[in-house]
Amino acid sequence: MLESYIRDKQKQKDLLLMTHIVMGYPSFDDSHAMVKHMVAAGVDLMELQIPFSEPMADGPVILKANQKALEQGATVAKCLAFAKDMAARYPIPFLFMTYANIPYRFGMAAFAKTTANIGLTGAIVPDLPMEEGAEYLQAMKKNQLSPIQMFSPGTSDARMAQIASIASGFIYCLARKGVTGAQTDLSDDLAQYLARCRKAASVPLAVGFGIKDRADMDFLAGRADIAVIGSETIRVMEKGGVAAVRDFIQGLSRSA
Repeated sequence: MLESYIRDKQKQKDLLLMTHIVMGYPSFDDSHAMVKHMVAAGVDLMELQIPFSEPMADGPVILKANQKALEQGATVAKCLAFAKDMAARYPIPFLFMTYANIPYRFGMAAFAKTTANIGLTGAIVPDLPMEEGAEYLQAMKKNQLSPIQMFSPGTSDARMAQIASIASGFIYCLARKGVTGAQTDLSDDLAQYLARCRKAASVPLAVGFGIKDRADMDFLAGRADIAVIGSETIRVMEKGGVAAVRDFIQGLSRSA
C-alpha cells in the first residue's frame, strides 16, 4: 500500500518529501499546527516520532525535542491519540518513528495492530535489526504495515541484499554515519553509495540525515525517491515560529 502510494506520487514529482516531527514538541497543539502547515505546503508523507528518553540515532536538535516533550507530559497514549487524529484529518501516509523499547513494552503484536487501527502505514525503528525483530516483522506483515528497513554507507552489498529481501514500503538510506541533524557532504561518495542502494533494492529509496535545503533536494533528484528532512524543520520552527515551516517546505518542492 505504501509503495503504491509512493509510485503514484512519483508521476507528479521527481523527488518526494518526507518530514519528521516529535509529537508533543513544543506542545501537541504546535505539533498539529506543524503537520497542518507541512501538508498544506506539499509534504508527501510524514514521520511521527514517539518521544523516548534515549533516542540514540538522533542528534542534539531532535534529542532536545524528545526531552522537552517528555518533560511536558507527552506519553505513548497521548501520541497514539494524536497520530490517530492526524491520520484521520490529512490525506498523506503517516508512519511512527520510535525506538524498540516502546513497541517491546507495548507488545509487538499489540503495537502493530494499534498502528494499523489508527490509520498509520508503517513504522521506523532504527535500533531493531532484522535478526532481533522477527516478532515485530511478523506482526507488521500481518497488519499490512511497512516495517521500514535501513541502509547505511557501511552496509555491505551482501547485507543490503538481505535487508532488501524483507523490505516493504521503502528503504531509509542514511546519508552518512552518525546521528541526525549534522552536516552531510553531498558528494561523489554519496552518489556511489546511493547507486549501490538502488542496485540492491527494488522498493523506493528515502535519504535522510543532514538533508536541509533545496540544493540537497536537487542533488538527490534522480538518485533517490524520497528526501527526508527532520532536524532542519525544527530549527526553522524554533527560529521563526510554526508558520515559518510552511514557507520553508514550499521552497523545497519539486515537480516531475
